[in-house]
Amino acid sequence: MRLAVQTRPKWRRVRRKMELSIIIVNWNSACHVRNCLRSILAHTRDLDYEIIVIDAGSFDGCGEMLGREFPQARFIQNQSNCGFVRANNIAYSASRGESILFLNPDTELLGPAVNLLHEQIQALPTAGALGCKLLNSDRTVQISCVQSFPTILNQFLDSEFLRARWPKSVLWGTAPLFSQAEGPKEVETISGACMMLKRETFEKVGMFSQDYYMYAEDVDLCHKLRQAGYTNYYLPTATIVHHGGSSSQSAPGNFSVVMMRESIWRFFCKTRGKVYGCGFRCAMLAAAFMRLLLLGLLFPVRTAMRRGTGGVASLRKWWFVLRWSLWRETWVKDF
Repeated sequence: MRLAVQTRPKWRRVRRKMELSIIIVNWNSACHVRNCLRSILAHTRDLDYEIIVIDAGSFDGCGEMLGREFPQARFIQNQSNCGFVRANNIAYSASRGESILFLNPDTELLGPAVNLLHEQIQALPTAGALGCKLLNSDRTVQISCVQSFPTILNQFLDSEFLRARWPKSVLWGTAPLFSQAEGPKEVETISGACMMLKRETFEKVGMFSQDYYMYAEDVDLCHKLRQAGYTNYYLPTATIVHHGGSSSQSAPGNFSVVMMRESIWRFFCKTRGKVYGCGFRCAMLAAAFMRLLLLGLLFPVRTAMRRGTGGVASLRKWWFVLRWSLWRETWVKDF
């Protein structure tokens, strides 16, 4: 009779777990990454965390900069631009934190925002995604840091005028931004510019959906969390400056304008069906036509008042929305 002999498996490096992983996706934003990391190191205390920066194929010198100035950060160089969503998932697979903070490169902490978010994510048993107060570069509140789930109606009516006139409407879901209470507030969606989750929660809902190249991945994740029984929260005491759009602004043409509508359309098709998705395209067609008509009538007046630059940008934006709604922006299918 032969005795079974247990052999020790080959040695492999065991990655030490830590409390938090901060994941930042870079694409031509090395200067912003530098400022972001400086603010993290300056304001985050008494927390066992790691910083992972992944470059999505921009090769802008971010890795060399991190090696010189932030050797404690881990850097991943992706060889191609796989998109914001896939880059986050790749970096996540290399992370060790029991909680994860997805942070845009063009953000800067004001005070102990990371510590405050981490304390709350541990204290809230049913927490899905937890977000903070985002400020524009001029320190005004960034309304997009919390939102309602998109619908055809709120996308059709979305405008600065209507939001300013009825800021607490359920259409926008931004009422928590105007509350004086300091505790965490239940919201439908939070911005992916700063989003913290527990590791087990993120994995349970399947991480970021790779149906999107960029935009709407945060809405999709918040929707999956709600469907799984979690609650998404907004924490007003945690404050971060989000300079906004640093990567997408370097893309050619009206990339962000078209890609944003495409991503919302994909979200509708995925969660509500293709008929609803077609309804959204029709609504965007009508909205673009009306905006172009109105802007065309007002443009001579704006030009006479020497305010024509903004009018040109608006005309261009809605022209591309019109083209997208008519399936004319075919390049978007490649993403």
